[in-house]
Amino acid sequence: MPLDIQRARRETPGCEHVLHFNNAGASLAPQRVLDAVIAHLQLEARIGAYEAAEQEQDALRHTYEAAASLIGCSREEIALVESATRAWDLAFYSIPFKPGDRILTAKAEYGSNYIAYLQIARKLGVTVEAIPNDEHGQLSVEALRQMLDERVRLIAITHVPTSGGLVNPAVEVGKLAREHGILYLLDACQSVGQMPIDVATIGCDMLSATGRKYLRGPRGTGFLYVRRAVLDQLEPPMLDMRAATWSAPDRYELHAGMERFESFECNVAMRIGLGVAIDYAMQWGIETTWRRVRDLAYALRTRLSPIPGVIVHDRGVTQCGLVTFTVEGKDPAAIKEILARQRINVTVSERSSTLLDLSERGLNSLVRASVHYYNSEEEIERFCQAIETLL
Repeated sequence: MPLDIQRARRETPGCEHVLHFNNAGASLAPQRVLDAVIAHLQLEARIGAYEAAEQEQDALRHTYEAAASLIGCSREEIALVESATRAWDLAFYSIPFKPGDRILTAKAEYGSNYIAYLQIARKLGVTVEAIPNDEHGQLSVEALRQMLDERVRLIAITHVPTSGGLVNPAVEVGKLAREHGILYLLDACQSVGQMPIDVATIGCDMLSATGRKYLRGPRGTGFLYVRRAVLDQLEPPMLDMRAATWSAPDRYELHAGMERFESFECNVAMRIGLGVAIDYAMQWGIETTWRRVRDLAYALRTRLSPIPGVIVHDRGVTQCGLVTFTVEGKDPAAIKEILARQRINVTVSERSSTLLDLSERGLNSLVRASVHYYNSEEEIERFCQAIETLL
């Protein structure tokens, strides 16, 4: 459908209450997603939760199909889980690392992911190495090329880091990974829904995504993609009867498909809501969304940059909807609180969330304002006026 901003805002109840520039944290849900979730909860209350899930099997199946269509894979390569973090963990901890293996990641890697690398390094004797940045502040593809050898077991990067607007060169990384037969895990929690994602073009073997950010779905939803050709190499660290069959008193059989990454218990209402959110995103058009988000973010950076005392910190050749900045003499956490009192939502990116990146840049924290297509130019002006008032 055409990108009718007024319609998008009418269909987003939260737009009447807040100026929401925290879409990379969790977007405002459209009304139809709220309706779908509430309707299923009401159905559970009327007829029972197991019975409601059985009745709504078509809607549940559709969520798998919608996720697959969104990223260009088959339905059989998708698992539904409760968050991008859980999706990423399931993929990462399924890899059979051995002593001496190398994990290569980006300087702007997310803290939760890096903690997992360090845990495996401590337990199994693998090494973790950060790929240097290029002159634009993004992962250097040439540096990555020089680091590759037969001991590299995994390349794992965050597509859109939490600490700025840069978009790492995921496609170029994928080409190197395929050329050298190295597993490639992409954390796409802040890129899926914001920009077009095609796993075949990117060349990743595994991808994790969330529902709550740019897809505008419910919290507590996410999905994992695993390329069919590498599935048999992976055994998840936790199994239940959804993931495996207890076939003899001393034996279990891992399920052949992506259900090996799932658990029996799940929030059915939220999964149905995720499917509706993906449908809604694709009706607007991801390419259309991507153009709108980039335009709004560019307008926000352009308006913020000339304000005395404001420094915009975004890097990268391609920049997305995350806009990070500091204000001279003002603590980012205090700025967030002042804005919240004006019903303006932002968040703060702390050094601990991207320790290598922010330490290298000499930054402790940043204000992060993240826009979506339903935000307006008037909101950008109101936001910048609020920042000017701080000074």
